[in-house]
Amino acid sequence: MCGRYVLVQKIEVIEKRFNVTAPSHFEFEPNYNITPGQLAPIITAEDPRVLQLFRFGMTPHWSKKNMILFNARVEGDRNKENDPTYSGSKDIISKPAFRKSIRSQRCLVIADAFIEGTTKEGLDRPFVVFLKDKIRPFAFAGIYDVWLNPETGTEVFSFSIITTTANDLIQRIPHHRSPVILYPHQEAAWLNLKTPLTDITRMLNSYPSEKMNAYPISSKIKNPKANEASLLEPIGSELNSISELSVDRELKLQGMGSRKKSIP
Repeated sequence: MCGRYVLVQKIEVIEKRFNVTAPSHFEFEPNYNITPGQLAPIITAEDPRVLQLFRFGMTPHWSKKNMILFNARVEGDRNKENDPTYSGSKDIISKPAFRKSIRSQRCLVIADAFIEGTTKEGLDRPFVVFLKDKIRPFAFAGIYDVWLNPETGTEVFSFSIITTTANDLIQRIPHHRSPVILYPHQEAAWLNLKTPLTDITRMLNSYPSEKMNAYPISSKIKNPKANEASLLEPIGSELNSISELSVDRELKLQGMGSRKKSIP
């Protein structure tokens, strides 16, 4: 499960990395604790050259009430035991909440790192998980939808992060799910609605654990209102032996300064 993540990059960095443009009114401050219900930057298949702010936690268009589906399982209702060796059907394509979006409303969810708690203790024992070699920002595989609030007539634009079985690193936390992280060469195909569905489902795999690392942080991250750089300070050793001791400091520095897009 991926219910918290980090994004502190400047808008200009995101624009350059993903070849997108943020609208003049686009505002997003450094967020060390993006939680369900908050607005966060994504890139949609409908507008692949525009950076947009959608709500984290999807409500399907057919829903009669507001929902916050922040994760979408690759296996759908299968693999309820979360067996990391599962190789069966990727039933996200038939799950009612996701079957339309996985075909026609895919998105890139922009992140620098993500937060994962243990299976039993949750965010009482959280870890920061990041990609090695200073690969950030990167993109989660996401889906989105647009829901019309029947009471207010307001459109709600929202997204979910797709999750799959846990890789070796995530199992060591230990946790039972991993967000799907796309390689840069997959991102255009993910957003291209002409990409065959079979090619899309082939992308829905765990990211290699040897290309990731993680370290424990304070349970202060549990508070959805908490949002400061100190949340990322390590309180223990990294899980992989090859260390990147500067990762939390670098994320702090990247988050310095205004995130507001200046008006031309």
